[in-house]
Amino acid sequence: LDLSRVLAGPWSTQLLADLGADVIKVENPNRGDDTRQWGPPYLKDKETGENCVGESAYFHCCNRNKRSVAVDFRTKEGQDIIKKLVLKSDIVVENFKVGKLAEYGR
Repeated sequence: LDLSRVLAGPWSTQLLADLGADVIKVENPNRGDDTRQWGPPYLKDKETGENCVGESAYFHCCNRNKRSVAVDFRTKEGQDIIKKLVLKSDIVVENFKVGKLAEYGR
């Protein structure tokens, strides 16, 4: 279960996914992972050739071979979803600041 963001966490889970692990990336339901906006370069629309803002090449490189789910940690419902996913996961990768993840519940 990938609760990480930015570089070190997504890269480590990308390596696991490349080696065959079933990795579930958890993203913010309102804007997705922060790195979706990191560009240029952005992916190009197949039909128009225009940049797809919100689809950075960086994000797709660090999150390839993963499944993705949008969950709001701040809500009770979101916390319940995360807890269920944790119970079904072999590992959980997170890189929040110390103590920050605990603010969302145990």
